[in-house]
Amino acid sequence: MPTNQLPTSFQFEAIFHEAAIGILVTNARFEILISNEFLDQLFGYEVGELIGQNIAILIPNHLKMRHEGHLEQVQHTPISRPMGVGLDLKAKRKDESLFPIEISLSHFRENEQMYYIAFVSDVSLKRKVEMELILKNQEINQLNESLEEEVLIRTQALQNTLAKLEENTKVLEGALQKEKELGDLKTRFVSMASHEFRTPLTSILSSAALIEKYPNEGDQTKRLQHINRIKNSVNNMTEILEEFLSVGKLAEGRVETHISEIILAPFFQELIAELSGYHKASQKIVLHLDKTETFISDASILRKVLINGLSNALKFSQQDVHLHVQLKNHELHIDIVDSGIGISEEDQKHLFERFFRGGNANVIQGTGLGLHLIDRYVRLIHGKVEIHSHLGQGTTLSMSIPAAL
Repeated sequence: MPTNQLPTSFQFEAIFHEAAIGILVTNARFEILISNEFLDQLFGYEVGELIGQNIAILIPNHLKMRHEGHLEQVQHTPISRPMGVGLDLKAKRKDESLFPIEISLSHFRENEQMYYIAFVSDVSLKRKVEMELILKNQEINQLNESLEEEVLIRTQALQNTLAKLEENTKVLEGALQKEKELGDLKTRFVSMASHEFRTPLTSILSSAALIEKYPNEGDQTKRLQHINRIKNSVNNMTEILEEFLSVGKLAEGRVETHISEIILAPFFQELIAELSGYHKASQKIVLHLDKTETFISDASILRKVLINGLSNALKFSQQDVHLHVQLKNHELHIDIVDSGIGISEEDQKHLFERFFRGGNANVIQGTGLGLHLIDRYVRLIHGKVEIHSHLGQGTTLSMSIPAAL
């Protein structure tokens, strides 16, 4: 069969043309053999106008060179890719405008000829919902400013935010049922996000209502107590969102390293000062660093790792947390030692999994992402992480990070 003809196995023409998703088929040279009406409308073409065109006509101009390399690789090693694998893709309409898409790719042979099938979905609405969630988070962060004067307005905004989050949770849960390839991981994410947001939002709303009960000047101490509860809850929500965003960026390979020289003593001292708000009344972080030295690595990633590790140690312990730092043979060795509740041997096998929480940690608030993020970030700068722990005796989180020479 000539490569510019539609394969005879393509028999369900009615289903193909009436499908509510864009579909196209190309030959081995990536020339479009057929496209359904939904795809033609999606890209702004008349019916049949795409026939004979190379698929590159649908690719944004600035991505064509990269796309050509990808197609060359596909020709040598054909692959299949399901819909919704986390890629941030864009396509080009006839009028040169760009829009976000998700693509499912497949291939087949007939009469010794290779054919490729693409299923294309416009995800503009999905991206809009994601952006709305980000914007809502920014609104929540602004609650830290002039909280006493605008508490009633902010309370209403938070109620709206909660309603929006619950609404979007239902939308996401519905989408998960239709996209089986996303599996249990997304289901667990939505469940965790809903639970973790509800607790601080409930605390904010109750504290805001209680503030109204103290209008007199002599009630300032009680008002401040509830204001601090609101601030802590907002900060907690910010941290949760940051963890979710970090997991997504790491999974998609969108985190780049930026190497610089780090003067260790001031770096660790500033970090400890930044974590002062995490301390319980009886706690402090004790730094063990013999001398001032410099180390070459990514300061931002190192800071994220240490904030996660130290805040975890403070959370699960009532006593001081010890931070041991030693530079030896161009390798930075860090031990975070606490005397907290400890971790069972069985749970230690799963600690670096996303959303996993130890059996004895369920009463303590958390997302189960901290150690997963630490492990991914440390591996990103070519280091390794180990945990040594016993129930009721505390935990030591050890990291070895080579210098970026």
